[in-house]
Amino acid sequence: MESSADDGGLTIEAGGSTYRLAPGDTFTFGRAESCTLCLDSGDAAISRLAGEIERVGEVWFVTNRSSSRPFSVVDGPGLRRVLAPGQRDAVEGRVRVIVDGTGGPHELVLQGPDPVAGGPGEAVTGLPTAAGQDVVINDRDRLALVALFAGYLHEGPRYDPSPRSYEAAASRLGWPRTTLVKRVEYIRTRLTNAGVPNLQGWNALSALAEYALTTKLITPDDLRLIGKTP
Repeated sequence: MESSADDGGLTIEAGGSTYRLAPGDTFTFGRAESCTLCLDSGDAAISRLAGEIERVGEVWFVTNRSSSRPFSVVDGPGLRRVLAPGQRDAVEGRVRVIVDGTGGPHELVLQGPDPVAGGPGEAVTGLPTAAGQDVVINDRDRLALVALFAGYLHEGPRYDPSPRSYEAAASRLGWPRTTLVKRVEYIRTRLTNAGVPNLQGWNALSALAEYALTTKLITPDDLRLIGKTP
């Protein structure tokens, strides 16, 4: 299994160990002790065979092999996709797999080959201080976004792919709630006017989080702006 993403291989970090897969290798994880990685043999909340990682053609995939239980796949920006039984996702760049258990989540960190330039999995890039063509995000805008969406930026047990409440985010910054609300609403209005969709309505904050993460308006490095403790 000695390989790396540089030669088309894939690296997995989990349970304090590192596994290196070469093309042709298969990696399994679940409750069964026969898996490459046994997550917890005594936890019935985890499927005996929860998932499998293998290369098909030129692409590595993680597949949900359970007959009944989903698990989560988290991409580089921090967005989560729930992988239902039988579904699979391509592994491009750094990806985290989270399997929930009775005692808490189990996390596998996968590092695969980077997406091919121009491919469908390529991350959106751009200036970190600009959103859209003309909407500039200043330092206080960024503070507001980081405080509101900090859960997406954390890893491990603190990862939480949902916006914080306005009250919690404002408290983290030491701002009045109304100050934070007005700033976030102003950001949403400017982006909407610049053509960014879905930033109004019941799911507006989740859509704003997705936009901010995928365009790299905020990144895990920005947690330092608010301190890394909740």
